[in-house]
Amino acid sequence: MDIPTVDLSAETHRQIIIDRVEGQYLGQPDTVLLEDGCTILVGYPLGHGGPDTALKRSDDGGLTWSDRLPVPANFAGKHNAPSIHRLIDPQGIERLLLFVSYPRMIQSISADNGHTWTPLEPVFPDSMSGQPGFKGHAPPKSVLPIADGRYLAMYHDHFDDQSEHIVAPMQILSADGGRTWTPPRRLGHHPHFPGAQPCEPGLIRSPDNSQLLCLLRENSRQYHSLKMLSDDDGQTWSEIEELPAVLTGDRHIARYTPDGRLVVTFRDMAPDSPTYGDFVGWVGTYRDLLETRDGQCRLRLLANKGRPGDTGYAGLELLPDGTFVSTTYCTLAEGQQPLVVSVRFTIDEIDAKL
Repeated sequence: MDIPTVDLSAETHRQIIIDRVEGQYLGQPDTVLLEDGCTILVGYPLGHGGPDTALKRSDDGGLTWSDRLPVPANFAGKHNAPSIHRLIDPQGIERLLLFVSYPRMIQSISADNGHTWTPLEPVFPDSMSGQPGFKGHAPPKSVLPIADGRYLAMYHDHFDDQSEHIVAPMQILSADGGRTWTPPRRLGHHPHFPGAQPCEPGLIRSPDNSQLLCLLRENSRQYHSLKMLSDDDGQTWSEIEELPAVLTGDRHIARYTPDGRLVVTFRDMAPDSPTYGDFVGWVGTYRDLLETRDGQCRLRLLANKGRPGDTGYAGLELLPDGTFVSTTYCTLAEGQQPLVVSVRFTIDEIDAKL
């Protein structure tokens, strides 16, 4: 890889341990930053994708964390890596949504900034939950506002089509702030990449808000990670293309820096990468992604001492002071189980190391 790598993994002062239990596997977290710019909620499973979903809260931008919060009884059980989002309906009412999936996609809603939550309920009617596309193999990692007060959410699902097993991104819409969702629409046309399995879609808006770019994990491991574009808020999507090798990995999450660049975090799955299996990041521009350029640099955020690749499902928040709070699960010492940890950095700190 021809761009430099900034290694933050040994700078332990950047790491905040959110939850750790000796001998207990703690899995794939997601975070949401509330409107006040300092309150962060994190949701994560007590195991690899489950069972159970736990929540914690930080009131100081992720520097300190509460004990595990009270949650409804049915947050216990077999779930798949939660995702958590803040939505505002057309009447201006704010809600937090927590999605989990397996064996079907279900959601919980909070109307009081995460202090209380409704029991998890099916996103789609029971009569549809067993049909392809209505199950939801992994919950929506990206939920973005679009025109007319609606929200667009994307996830992926699995299908068996005769002898072929298909993995495809799915799209759903909500017009009421996430309380109800449209039937899913299957996306991901990729005629030039036979056998590709595009999944875990992560959405980015272009700097001028005119375009959506979707980053995709490629789960067959035949190709680099993938991308597709929409110029009409998801009504239509381009054919899928490959990303540069430097972005090959899983569960891409993107946020803009204060000066308009992009930070993208992910699990590094590029076979020839010196940080293969670690929790990494990428710094570049939206134009770099459009034109399949390598970008400015890569980041090694955490060195994974456990099973290669058993890290990298993450939340990424930008605080008002320019600090990124990147939260994931990772094994930080050999022989231990994964814990939930955040890494803090600013883009100025990254620039100073180049």
